[in-house]
Amino acid sequence: MDFILIFKAIIIGIVEGITEFLPISSTGHMIIVENLINFKAPMYPKAYIDMFDVVIQLGAILAIVVLYWQKIKGSLLNIKPGKWGFKLWFNMLVAFIPAAVLGFLLNDIIKAKLFNSFTVACALVVGGFLMIFMENKYRKGNTIRDIDDVNIVQAFKIGCFQCLSLWPGMSRSASTIMGGWVSGLNNSAAAEFSFFLAIPTMVAASGYSLLKVKIAMNVSQIEALVVAFVVAFIVALIVVDKFINFLKRKPMRVFAVYRIFVGILILVLTFTKVLTV
Repeated sequence: MDFILIFKAIIIGIVEGITEFLPISSTGHMIIVENLINFKAPMYPKAYIDMFDVVIQLGAILAIVVLYWQKIKGSLLNIKPGKWGFKLWFNMLVAFIPAAVLGFLLNDIIKAKLFNSFTVACALVVGGFLMIFMENKYRKGNTIRDIDDVNIVQAFKIGCFQCLSLWPGMSRSASTIMGGWVSGLNNSAAAEFSFFLAIPTMVAASGYSLLKVKIAMNVSQIEALVVAFVVAFIVALIVVDKFINFLKRKPMRVFAVYRIFVGILILVLTFTKVLTV
């Protein structure tokens, strides 16, 4: 067993579980953390790292399925036209399409140009200020408290905002929550819509990425992958529940301030060569 690789897998799994559904960017944090702990090429095969990052995201998604299983199960049992389950998943499909199309068209450019510490830091700062502006302007007057009350136009708006998350560091969660604010959803409803939208979005993105990855893994690499998946699942399970409870009482400004602070810190570390671009 490669204990150093296992240790790195635990760290990355924790980071993924904490950040996936908070509006602070899991992809951005993983890029930075993997850079700091040297979980990158040439230390490890790039194909393995790419697959690793995809698989542990599925661990976080599994946490959403477990937490919302009763609602997911109920919606699937009522998925016929005219039923609430059909409306729910049709809205998710509508919201899924904009980022799916744009991501498919721009995937190679995004991977080549935007997956580095500098661009992630810029996205964290820009997204932080945007969150503060959007929350101050839209959140207080919003009346939609349940995602079952979202209509197709609102779902499409949220989907368009999700396109912002194609810039690593902007955050899929932050982007869709801001889209929810613009569409009239309150904090908890916007977050819940973001959780449900993550299921088709991340499963599709993960499936597409896995199809492109072809790699033979040794035993240690498989063990690390399993450990990271389980850690990401357990941590996300805890974080999502705490996050929803937090949103029922507090605004999200604290996450925006955190993003700005971390983004500026990373820019400083990048320009001082502590972090490599």
